[in-house]
Amino acid sequence: MLMHLTSASLPRPHSLSELGMIADSNPMISLSEFKYRRGSEIYGEKEPAEYIYQVKSGTVRSYKLLPDGRRQINAFHVPGDIFGLENGGVHRFTAEAVVDTTVRLIRRESLDSAAENDGALTRNLLRMATTNLRHAENHMLLLGRKRSMERVAAFLIEMNGRLTAAGILALPMTRRDIADYLGLTIETISRSLSYLRELGILRFIDNNQRHLVILDMQQLAAFDRQN
Repeated sequence: MLMHLTSASLPRPHSLSELGMIADSNPMISLSEFKYRRGSEIYGEKEPAEYIYQVKSGTVRSYKLLPDGRRQINAFHVPGDIFGLENGGVHRFTAEAVVDTTVRLIRRESLDSAAENDGALTRNLLRMATTNLRHAENHMLLLGRKRSMERVAAFLIEMNGRLTAAGILALPMTRRDIADYLGLTIETISRSLSYLRELGILRFIDNNQRHLVILDMQQLAAFDRQN
């Protein structure tokens, strides 16, 4: 939903390799960049899926509002992630910027045209689709777990692999975001993190507890494996 952008550059030619996509012909495409402020909507549920997006900087959350008013976050998209790839003509979720975020976007029809006679690009798009499906399956299994500690441990392990730099895990999302992703309450998230700190598994390095260090990955993984 481009009316929510705060600033943009004019479309210009780019190689698909800049999006991390492999192509036999390496065609040039029209790729734009848009900046969204924290909390701004990138696109809404049931809006036409005209573009495919990649996070250049910042973080994006995709979510659905349930009939009772609750919010269920489906995924967090971090730098390098591609999102908005749908198997239909409309978006199934709403996408918002978690923090100030810059995204790249390409028209879906131009990407489809480029893939028609490019086997490598077709395989790349299929890999992206199966990766998204695998994430959805893993998230479904995570929500089906009975113990809250398993969910929190699994979340920290996932984010540690995607966001950790120089040994520090910097979480851009709030406790509410984490709770809505894991299907838990904010209080449960806070208690679980405090318990892991008391056990010496992790250490917070700032007052808002957004930056932390995982001190014992083996013990944290043991929580994730509990039945």
